Amino acid sequence: MAATSATTAKITEKVAEKSTHTWTVAFTDENDAAVTPDSITWTLTDEGGTVINSRSAVAVSSPAASNDITLSGDDLAISDENKLERRLTIEAVIDLAAGNDKPVKGELTFYLQPLVAVS
Repeated sequence: MAATSATTAKITEKVAEKSTHTWTVAFTDENDAAVTPDSITWTLTDEGGTVINSRSAVAVSSPAASNDITLSGDDLAISDENKLERRLTIEAVIDLAAGNDKPVKGELTFYLQPLVAVS
């Protein structure tokens, strides 16, 4: 995730429902050097903006230049077969040459793969 602009990524690989999947989110400054944010939060929603599994503004407890975000179980459950798109929105505050405490936002879009025999 470039620190100087919002980033959006769409993943074409489908994530199996109720499984476990980890994404790595990395931050860089204007010179592409790794930078550790002051704070990072993430929110999981469907394509309509409905929060999934109460995952709203989840704080990363120890922000680093590279952070893993793991979703599993009910995070990846399908409650409506017509809503398979999920969005993982990342928000961070970092210090840049342009100034301190600058907001950085990005979004990852992925799709759930329904499985026949999942309980």
